Amino acid sequence: MTHATRQYYTPKKQTLLKRKSLRLPGYDYSKGNWYYITICVDKMQVFFGEIHNEKMIQNDCGEILSNNWSYLSQHFTTVLLDEFIIMPNHLHGIVIINEEDNITLGQIVRFLKARTTKLIHDAGLRDFKWQRNYFEHVIRNESDLYNIRNYIKQNPLRWHLEKNEHVSNW
Repeated sequence: MTHATRQYYTPKKQTLLKRKSLRLPGYDYSKGNWYYITICVDKMQVFFGEIHNEKMIQNDCGEILSNNWSYLSQHFTTVLLDEFIIMPNHLHGIVIINEEDNITLGQIVRFLKARTTKLIHDAGLRDFKWQRNYFEHVIRNESDLYNIRNYIKQNPLRWHLEKNEHVSNW
């Protein structure tokens, strides 16, 4: 798969850099479809809670994100939400965009990021910031959907196992 390349200037260095787009070239993200998204905190900092006994325990920031995720289907009335999980430093979720809708996946993610950032900043955590972009995958069939739902459900367990594997290697 080839990715479109964007050029941008960094404010500090004033040098021209190339950044690869994470989107499918030529794909219409306002098309009615099911999308699996991952949105990460900048520098993968832990802001939303912790994994304890293979379960995600959300803190106040995690609750803010959870409430905003649920609010998406109220704000975008033709958008449906499926399986999701909030992890200590990222979110995985499935978004369903209605065929007749004129909303893009990018608009939905921007709204979620902006609203969550504002509320977390209002709560006093001014250093909270999202990663610049997000990851998406167009869900192609029932098998793909099944595997993604399982991946989302098992994410806290995988986090726990990876952390314990790292500790046991010392």
